[in-house]
Amino acid sequence: MSDQNPTAPRPASHRGTVAGAGVVPDFAPAPPGGQRRFAVIGTGHRAGMYVAAITGEHADVATLVAWLDPNPGRMDYYDAEVGAALGLGGPAGLPRYAPDDLERMIAEQRVDAVVVTAPDHAHADLVSRALESGADVVVEKPLTTTREGCRRITGAVEATGRDLTMTFNYRYAPRNSSLREVIASGEIGEVTSVHFEWALDTVHGADYFRRWHREKESSGGLVVHKSSHHFDLVNWWLGDVAERVYASGGLKFYGDKNAGARGLGERPARGTGVVGDPFALDLNDDPRLRALYLDSERHDGYLRDQDVFGPGITIEDNLALVVDYRGGAVLTYSLNAHSPWEGYRVSVNGTAGRAELQVVERGAVTLDENGKAVLDPSATPEGFAGHALRPEGERLIVQRHWEQPREHRIPAGIGGHGGGDAILLKDVFRRHLRTGPDPLGRAAGYLDGLRAVAVGIAANRSLVTGGPVLVDDLELGADLTPAAG
Repeated sequence: MSDQNPTAPRPASHRGTVAGAGVVPDFAPAPPGGQRRFAVIGTGHRAGMYVAAITGEHADVATLVAWLDPNPGRMDYYDAEVGAALGLGGPAGLPRYAPDDLERMIAEQRVDAVVVTAPDHAHADLVSRALESGADVVVEKPLTTTREGCRRITGAVEATGRDLTMTFNYRYAPRNSSLREVIASGEIGEVTSVHFEWALDTVHGADYFRRWHREKESSGGLVVHKSSHHFDLVNWWLGDVAERVYASGGLKFYGDKNAGARGLGERPARGTGVVGDPFALDLNDDPRLRALYLDSERHDGYLRDQDVFGPGITIEDNLALVVDYRGGAVLTYSLNAHSPWEGYRVSVNGTAGRAELQVVERGAVTLDENGKAVLDPSATPEGFAGHALRPEGERLIVQRHWEQPREHRIPAGIGGHGGGDAILLKDVFRRHLRTGPDPLGRAAGYLDGLRAVAVGIAANRSLVTGGPVLVDDLELGADLTPAAG
């Protein structure tokens, strides 16, 4: 699936094609000739989800008109995919631009909106320049990685009045929106505390330590790049914003120093061609990764398969946060990137009861006869989905004071990221055709992006200073207070 990192779990909840009742909003039919003109900025793996959407389900409301990327090999790959999707018998031949030519691209191709899937550190520059050039923006999380980046984007939004859509796809996963419904209903009363534990396994978690994410200056670390998803969920569930953040963590498993301390010995600098090492990623094993990265690295030297136990890693693999919210709730949060299973647990305590969401996306990482990690154990003959101790699945339990627990039914979703991707894409490309408001408020804008990265940016400062950080002291360029109601 092009919408998922190839190392991420693909449990059954990601494979649905028919959503449950009320999960997908209602949209009016697209008027003839109503296509908006999109350009894609950043043609790495994640761009595939948007390219497929524009040339597939949403072709009646969107059309691709240009690429922007410093790497011609990756643009070649997607141009060929578009040509195939449109039945052209060859590449689409869409115009190509380098990052310095963003303004010219928007003007020459009459771009209505850009989709930004470039590396995180580039978001602030690309997003602000696109807005200032007259295009709306759809941007992958995180919004940006630094205080300065936040101020640059907020300034561009305020100066231009243009639209910025944050693609917080986890909001659209029915399990997460079900928890929001429970909290909003008042069934567990006023929320007093949230405990949120996220476990990344030794396949998916390790992948962040192979690529550009391993450098804090490029990604902001997992507390910004990955955890902004999670902080957005808490902000959205509570309808609140963080006030104070205290963080602790470090690089405790990956990296050369940890490898040396555990006596792992000398290791190859990259995974391609390595046999029998479950921590190695061989780009030849995945045709998409081979085309986008191995065949394209001659253009820019970027290596997608670096050793997770090599030098140069500056991000943390273990993180713990305490976050005070303005409304009085307290969040305790932890992230581990070397777990033997993948998923998350959320416990929400209220004045009238408690809600507990548990998700197992991959119950174990197993190895094949060649010593390589099996990315989808449920697809193997022995499978793992039915294992009694840690079965893959999701469950939301609600229990009020003085009552027995009950299970809150989670409806089916469609697409990746817990059934949320395909629903998100409908909102990205068809929000103007909605026939009514979304009672869940799933669509996210730049303020939601700011509120999410504010926690991560404050956490990074706390990691340096060793003390708590007030979010208001970051001066991110906008009032983060949620709108009433």
